[in-house]
Amino acid sequence: MAQEIAGKVAAITGAASGIGLECARTLIGAGARVVLIDRAEEALNSARVELGDRAIPLRIDLTDPVSMGSMMPQVLEKAGQLDIFHANAGAYVGGEVLGGDPDAWDRMLNLNINALFRSVHAVLPHMVERKSGDIIVTSSIAGLVPVVWEPIYTASKHAVQAFVHTVRRQVAKHGLRVGAVAPGPVVTALIKDWPKEKIEEEMAAGGLMQPVEVAQAVLFMLTRPRNVTIRDLVILPQSNDL
Repeated sequence: MAQEIAGKVAAITGAASGIGLECARTLIGAGARVVLIDRAEEALNSARVELGDRAIPLRIDLTDPVSMGSMMPQVLEKAGQLDIFHANAGAYVGGEVLGGDPDAWDRMLNLNINALFRSVHAVLPHMVERKSGDIIVTSSIAGLVPVVWEPIYTASKHAVQAFVHTVRRQVAKHGLRVGAVAPGPVVTALIKDWPKEKIEEEMAAGGLMQPVEVAQAVLFMLTRPRNVTIRDLVILPQSNDL
């Protein structure tokens, strides 16, 4: 029997745009209240206006340990509980290592790996105490298949996959489910540094997906019966040859 979303509380990082915003819209449509976590205050306020009263904006900079430390207390203060945590915030850097910028790599790795690990760590005590909860992580096909155009990003998503698989087994005994949604290329701000000709080529070939398609996959994961865990859900454009 499918699990109901209505009445649950979710929190989504990177929720002011892209996949996060679309996932928030989808979960609110299914009857949840959603805490929108992002550092972009103006975009958060716009999302709150668009999504209505079941959207709860929370400005947090996940790369700032002090700000990160206030995330979970504020979620509980604003929403009272947490049933679903979607660790979605991330950054992207592509291109060849030879001409790459190690400082840009560090910023991306800090968000994609360290901040993600810290955010999941922050929500675990509450979920373990309640003996229930779902944690979804936005990974990437690059976490399963090395993508030659994006070696540093690929490495970050391989780390995410390892984290998801091990934490899932650690917390299953507490009634928690942990899984990763691993999309191929999605039309979001993350691909803004792709070469223009590459984006145009992929768009023309049907090689890019829309955020709503990821959101529908996340909803599928969350609505499976409690005895079922979707460990990895890979979704690709039909034209993708991976």
